[in-house]
Amino acid sequence: MEEAGFILGRVTLINNHALGLDFEVIASAKLALPSRENLEAFESMVQDWPEVIQCMTVTGAVDYMLHIVTTDMHAYDNFLRDKLLGSKLVSDVQSRIVIRVAKKTTALPLGLVRQTTKVHD
Repeated sequence: MEEAGFILGRVTLINNHALGLDFEVIASAKLALPSRENLEAFESMVQDWPEVIQCMTVTGAVDYMLHIVTTDMHAYDNFLRDKLLGSKLVSDVQSRIVIRVAKKTTALPLGLVRQTTKVHD
């Protein structure tokens, strides 16, 4: 499966709660001006922010959804002020604090895959 390109890499799953990284936020971010250059600049900045464990470009009223993990509300406030809003690219952030995770998996629904599926780059 690795040779065919289905396996991109291997990881170790770490218990974030055991490490004290148990403050999770789902944040939507809207860019002040969503130009190609600003989208690329924002995506480049996100790569250097370890608190962001997932960043997705989305459709709708916002440009990005971010999954952020940190130690507590104060650490998130610092991240929000210093990084997200401090970037000058972001005009609005709406934060949703995660209360409880009902399901968390990295597994894909392989039962939905047809035999003729090809690997896309």
